[in-house]
Amino acid sequence: MIDHIKLPVGDYARSRAFFTAALAPLGYRMLIERGGREAGFGADFPHFWIAQSEAPTPAHAAIRARDRAAVAAFHRAALEAGGTDNGAPGMRSHYHPGYFSAFVLDPDEHNIEAVWHGAGSAP
Repeated sequence: MIDHIKLPVGDYARSRAFFTAALAPLGYRMLIERGGREAGFGADFPHFWIAQSEAPTPAHAAIRARDRAAVAAFHRAALEAGGTDNGAPGMRSHYHPGYFSAFVLDPDEHNIEAVWHGAGSAP
């Protein structure tokens, strides 16, 4: 089981604002900030981190949502916060039956996904 992930970002303040808004519908909030260059987000523990970097390389991160509505709310919030649509909320049964997700590119072009696996449908 993965404990946490950290993404490098080119403009820490911009990314902190983006993730504060985009992750709120998933129940995540900024729990810790270090030196104005690093922040940890989560519901009760900082599982998702961002950190200032001189050369961020885009990556993919997926965060579980509690239901389809939370996936859609994440997508809306991320777009309103300046993200770029990379896959509207919808079924992606090519992954597995019940896989419902949405994808947004953050300001550094990290592919951020919110996913709900459906009741009893996770592999």
